[in-house]
Amino acid sequence: MGALFVTEFLTLDGVMEAPHEWSFPYWNDEIAQFKLEEVFATDALLLGRVTYEGFAAAWPSRTDDEGFADRFNTMPKYVVSKSLTKADWNNSHLIQANVAGEIAKLKERTEQDIAIHGSGQLIQSLLREGLIDRYQLLVYPLVLGRGQRLFPEGSEVKLELVEAKPLGSVVLLTYQPAAAETRESET
Repeated sequence: MGALFVTEFLTLDGVMEAPHEWSFPYWNDEIAQFKLEEVFATDALLLGRVTYEGFAAAWPSRTDDEGFADRFNTMPKYVVSKSLTKADWNNSHLIQANVAGEIAKLKERTEQDIAIHGSGQLIQSLLREGLIDRYQLLVYPLVLGRGQRLFPEGSEVKLELVEAKPLGSVVLLTYQPAAAETRESET
């Protein structure tokens, strides 16, 4: 059974929006190696419509010597959308109804992990359903003060730190949902 994990580039103030506009000055060999290992440890991508459309416009024409682009382009992609009628990027599949149930089934039939890139609204809905198993957050040393955040105002999320690893001036923070708290009255 595969785990469902969120992988995001974030600013110090939690902004995940448009990382192509602010993350490149910090890119380094350590981040590249981490992202390469991450994609090869992943069986499938799970994406919201906006992220899917952006990726589908950019990735099919990309190549690299390491095989990242080839892996990204050929792996199964599951797109959660009520408005899309087709998903043309290679090996893409639409999920239009019973999202939580379909994703639970997808987790059961995959051997490796399923990665969610971008897809802020989708992440929020899966968070409410308790379907996210891990967060792999690359935190960049800048504050934007505006933009879509991974955890919007009013979110209450309890996480446990699994790993903290510097990758140059960027820090990889890996979290999992906090274990349910035991009530004193139940002990």
